[in-house]
Amino acid sequence: MKLLIVGALEGYLTKASCVARARGCQICHVEEPGAGLEMLRGDVSFDLVLIDDQCDIPSFARALSEERIVATLVACGLGADAKHAVAAIKAGAIEYLPLPPDPEIIAALLQSATEEKSSLVYESAAMKAVIATAEKIASSDASVLILGESGTGKEVIARHIHNRSKRKGRAFIAVNCAAIPETLLESELFGHEKGAFSGAVARRLGKFEQASHGTLLLDEISEMDIRLQAKLLRAIQEREIDRLGGSKAVAVNTRILATSNRDLKAMCAQDRFREDLYFRLNVVSLLLPPLRERRDDIALLAQHFAHKYGEENDLPTRSFSKQALEILQQQDWHGNIRELENATHRAVLLSDGAELSAGDMLAKPVQTMQNGNGSKQGTNTSANQPSGNPGNNKLATIEREAVLETITSSQGDYQRAASILGISIRMLRNKLDRYANEGHIASREQ
Repeated sequence: MKLLIVGALEGYLTKASCVARARGCQICHVEEPGAGLEMLRGDVSFDLVLIDDQCDIPSFARALSEERIVATLVACGLGADAKHAVAAIKAGAIEYLPLPPDPEIIAALLQSATEEKSSLVYESAAMKAVIATAEKIASSDASVLILGESGTGKEVIARHIHNRSKRKGRAFIAVNCAAIPETLLESELFGHEKGAFSGAVARRLGKFEQASHGTLLLDEISEMDIRLQAKLLRAIQEREIDRLGGSKAVAVNTRILATSNRDLKAMCAQDRFREDLYFRLNVVSLLLPPLRERRDDIALLAQHFAHKYGEENDLPTRSFSKQALEILQQQDWHGNIRELENATHRAVLLSDGAELSAGDMLAKPVQTMQNGNGSKQGTNTSANQPSGNPGNNKLATIEREAVLETITSSQGDYQRAASILGISIRMLRNKLDRYANEGHIASREQ
């Protein structure tokens, strides 16, 4: 974490910096706001700015806003002068820190400033490049198109952009365009007036209005019907929407982020996605690499999930054995981070050892499901397994059996099964088609 200190209060800020440094912070210190601005212009990666309340905080905060520099600003001063604290917060500071510094208060401020980054776990060069671009454009109001395979963390990046933007204190609302039926998506986005259609018993605000002055994430936008795309384009261009059954336009101020795991340019060429909407959304694009192309992050992510699910289930935090890490590194992770998370979660729950072993990662239940002829077909089989690394085959079997078990327990309800598995309905169907092609199950009814 990086902390910028602006001002010099008779040595008290030096004490504050010592406390922060002891907590693992990288510290930079300048005495004048002008020097602080120059520092921020050259480096946007500061997590927190601590500024003396004797400085001109209103001018400093205004300069940050005008130059679109996103920084968490905390004012500080001697004693606990209520007037100074109120003035500083009105000027743009999020908190007022009385000096001499209380180590626990500083620790809380540092934790608060870094909470938004807690879900970003990476060390690979590929992800560093993506995050660097996201940081650069976060403070703007530009639309951003986030592309990548299912499970690569597109929504996590979208939330990070929102949390680093000027809108971070406002609503962040995500809409999965693939999960909502076409007939309902228009009302979900734009809202409706009472009596607009059968069942519309009261006015309902759509997601555009709910996210006004905040951020609206259109997840899997490639699945949106092309007729609705025209209305979406107008809403983005004109910054106004029409509720279903409404008589006048409603102004909105909503930043749009969109995700897709499809090739939108190819869809435009096939007239399946509006080209003008594509260009409107694609002011800036971020392409998230699949996990197999960022293998430096696999062990880091796995340990993150092991810690997370250990805490959630009141289980000890365990590291991975050398053999388990080798298994993790060998897997291609077609489901990307989401698949790795599920595999780690399962290992945490099943493990009885002091560390997570290769056996924990390869543990699998015996399941059966009905095939197309009504007879039971075993899924715990090595028949028709793809050739290649044994670790890959075993983990692929674990995934397949978990998917089929979930579908069985959901009584064939694909939408419910996808929700339980934490994947999109389309990704679930793609998996079933692959299992059918490999001969593990009967062909899925279309």
